[in-house]
Amino acid sequence: MKKFINDPDSFVDEVIEGILAVHSDALRAASDDSRAIVRADAPIANQVGIVTGGGSGHLPVFLGYVGQGLCTGVAIGNVFSSPSSDQVLAATRESNGGAGVLFVYGNYGGDVLNFDDAAELAEEEGITVRTVLVADDVTSAPADRRDDRRGVAGLAFAYKVAGAAAAQGATLDEVAEAVEHLNANMGSMGVGLSPTILPAAGEPTFTLDEGEMEIGIGIHGERGVRRGPLDPADSIADELFATISDDLGLSSGDSIAVLVNGLGATPLEELYILARRVSQRCNAGGIILERTYVGEYATSLEMAGASLTVVRLDDRIRHLLAQPASSPFVGAML
Repeated sequence: MKKFINDPDSFVDEVIEGILAVHSDALRAASDDSRAIVRADAPIANQVGIVTGGGSGHLPVFLGYVGQGLCTGVAIGNVFSSPSSDQVLAATRESNGGAGVLFVYGNYGGDVLNFDDAAELAEEEGITVRTVLVADDVTSAPADRRDDRRGVAGLAFAYKVAGAAAAQGATLDEVAEAVEHLNANMGSMGVGLSPTILPAAGEPTFTLDEGEMEIGIGIHGERGVRRGPLDPADSIADELFATISDDLGLSSGDSIAVLVNGLGATPLEELYILARRVSQRCNAGGIILERTYVGEYATSLEMAGASLTVVRLDDRIRHLLAQPASSPFVGAML
């Protein structure tokens, strides 16, 4: 294992220390352990606060989406581990501008448990909290159990929709409903080419044979739907796009936004090859590709691979995605 680290047990805290040192103009610690971070100008008076969180190892998710028109605060766990309820509560307190706080995060058991505990504690302090779980990974559960799906790169769109709605003065219920509407019109699917290595363990999270890929892999290395020889890029893009399109029921004349996401160790050039094929598929099928984003939006340390996220656009989602947003990590994004 070759990594730029000191003590593996200090990895996350040293990452946070570096982030706060570099971006002190935009971010500030909201807890003594700095595992809760908020916008430097938080809370925003009379505006719904947006709080997210989860395990480290996925930058720019989760911390990278704290910024203008995005999230207000974040709670940060150890690598691939949930933040504590106390850390979530600290971020919630400092994000509450008096209009309530929306929790937006991925659908993972540990996160759900600790965020739910934090919501109860916040309610006891007089802070109204709503929760929307992002569940966009189409291979992690069938369509009739959509609410059981994992949250992956679609989180980037969820933050944008939530932050835009909040910035426009929507109520807590309205912001939550906007993200729920996005959830119902969004799907993602990934492919892994090589594993990630956890700093504390020094071992890969899974293994693949030489020349092998895994279709449907999760952002932590969760088992996908099949393994096999590495296909050409066009075949991979075809499979990802067709699976998501079928799940969403896309047809000729529909308008979509697409996110081609690198998982941490895939060159940008290869992501554009996948994006090229998705564009070709849209043209052939009469689907209107209005927005395409290519880059690293939700990673898994040094995992090689990519994911594809597709959002069916309507006037409501289109309007929210068009609003300005930026953070120290992703600049002017989405």
